[in-house]
Amino acid sequence: MTTAGDAEARRRAEALRKQIDQANDAYYNNDAPVMSDADYDRFFRELQALEAAHPALRTPDSPTLRVGAEPASALTKHQHLRPMLSLANAFDTEELRAWHDRNLRLVPDAAKSGFVMEVKIDGAAVNLTYRDGLLVTGATRGNGRIGEDITANLRTISDVPLSLRGTDVPPLIEVRGEVYFPYATFTRLNEQREAAGEPLYANPRNSAAGSLRQLDSEITRRRRLRMFAFHIEVLEGRMPVETQWELLDRLAAWGFQVEAHRHRARDLEAVIAQVPHFETLLPTLPFQSDGVVVKVNQMTLHRRLGNVGDREPRWSIARKFAPETAVTRLLDIRVNVGRTGALNPYAVLEPVEVSGVTVSTATLHNDQLIADKDIRIGDWVEVMRAGEVIPQVIGPVRERRDGRERRFMPPKRCPDCGTPVEQPPDEVMRYCPNVACPGRVFEGIVHFASRGAMDIRGLGYERVRQLLDAGLIRDVADLFQLQVEPLMTLERFAEQSATQLVKAIEDARSRPLSTLLFALGVRHVGTTAAQLLARRFRTMDGLAQASEEEILEIPGIGPTIADAVRSFFGQARNRKLIDRLRAAGVTMTEPETTAPYGPLAGERLVITGVLPTLSRAEATALIEEAGGRVVGGVSANTSAVVAGDKPGSKFDKARTLGVPVIDEAELLRRVGHRL
Repeated sequence: MTTAGDAEARRRAEALRKQIDQANDAYYNNDAPVMSDADYDRFFRELQALEAAHPALRTPDSPTLRVGAEPASALTKHQHLRPMLSLANAFDTEELRAWHDRNLRLVPDAAKSGFVMEVKIDGAAVNLTYRDGLLVTGATRGNGRIGEDITANLRTISDVPLSLRGTDVPPLIEVRGEVYFPYATFTRLNEQREAAGEPLYANPRNSAAGSLRQLDSEITRRRRLRMFAFHIEVLEGRMPVETQWELLDRLAAWGFQVEAHRHRARDLEAVIAQVPHFETLLPTLPFQSDGVVVKVNQMTLHRRLGNVGDREPRWSIARKFAPETAVTRLLDIRVNVGRTGALNPYAVLEPVEVSGVTVSTATLHNDQLIADKDIRIGDWVEVMRAGEVIPQVIGPVRERRDGRERRFMPPKRCPDCGTPVEQPPDEVMRYCPNVACPGRVFEGIVHFASRGAMDIRGLGYERVRQLLDAGLIRDVADLFQLQVEPLMTLERFAEQSATQLVKAIEDARSRPLSTLLFALGVRHVGTTAAQLLARRFRTMDGLAQASEEEILEIPGIGPTIADAVRSFFGQARNRKLIDRLRAAGVTMTEPETTAPYGPLAGERLVITGVLPTLSRAEATALIEEAGGRVVGGVSANTSAVVAGDKPGSKFDKARTLGVPVIDEAELLRRVGHRL
């Protein structure tokens, strides 16, 4: 018997299917979306919920059971040898956990695999078929089973290899990738169209898809599209790798471009901890991205977990960032000087409400990104606020320009002190080199007191500014001379608040060396690098006297950090500041963190190559916590070499000297980590 509720559910499901089909057709075939991604996801999830509650409503052609839209163009159709699946989405931590829990119920071993996190490119999905290493066909996704043959157009993209390097390429494979339009190239294209009096393209994603589906490949070539590869399907022969991490390395070895910002996570908690980093990273990239893809690392588990119908793999999910956006006018672009001297442009906006918060300023990251996105003063711009991240300008609304907009001219002198700015040849940021610059001093003190650094509670932006304006402090060393009575003379300071601040500063004196190093704001030295440096040298004097070669011996420390550390201690002003901090009783040593009676007590280990799930810093921490010590070179005194993929000369030297070589699994067993 059909109830009124069933009838209403049926009508709603039919309406949702129609809306989603129309949206798919507009998005995939016409490259002209008729609804926002947020609305599409909301309708799609509503239909999924309806079909789950009323299975009889699921039709064979429901959009929840397939991908994309039926191909509809003059291009030749192409049937994929393996279906091109879509990805399920997770919009928060709870949904990510639910995905993982479902997998564990199916395959409990999945908990041991670890994960790979990759930037989700917002472009046009393509499928490349290679036989005996030669490109034979390139196609669009289409409906996941049948796409459109765009081989001639894909051949014009420099990132698409016409033949693959190496001897380990299986006889027949399909390579999955994402074609995208870099912001800088997209901006130049629109400038050319504007000069020719032609209508401007709306966004890079739609323009990339449209460029791929041109009947004249010369048009595609002129667009200068790019492509990242991220997956292979082996049709003949054996899969040449065992993990997703290795697969990405292998794609690069064969000649493909692979997006560089990837991360290995040991477990789901490590994935969740890394999500904020990706959310902050994405707006700084030179191309569109709307999330991070989380993949089970072990390839054998991909087969065991399988797929949900012909729609999505169980071993992978997109952790999408669902931003709240609004459109407002950009009134001005100003520049803030950071603690390292970096000149950070930001937008001054007509106040607009985004996610229930009134936004009047937004970050613009750097001058290059402003130029690449062609953001101009006076533009109407789209502003995004995702979660707790600082508001960002996504880009201009070009169709609303009236000709009065002005391009931003980066200042040649520091806006705070007038010093000529500098730009290192390998960086997009420009810097004020004056260490006494008022802007650098202010931001440096705020960072020094922040929760992630010395954690001086109650000392935020407003109070630092108040103390500087009153002349009570000039730098971070002066903080440790503050007394209750002078503080009580300032506005909004009573005896209790002044006493609390002095007490918080007193507590900060005992922070370890690693915390102090990070708090001092040494360029390129984050929390992990500060810990590695402090554990190796143990004292501030030991680090100050270390040569660049000695610093480079630390696993996980590269030339950029080593050079920055030597440069910091090479400045007399910084050495004087450290002397004043020492005189104020600030701790200059790192406590012993290794366990003297741990399972690796007294052992010296070398790490070489890329480990399957552990980063170099994570492996170092595990060894030190177990009583061992990580050293840079292999000698007869080395207890063991921990080797991963592509181990290099240290592996060969260990074999020559008869030093035991172990893998990550053996390391975890030795330190007592449960596998």
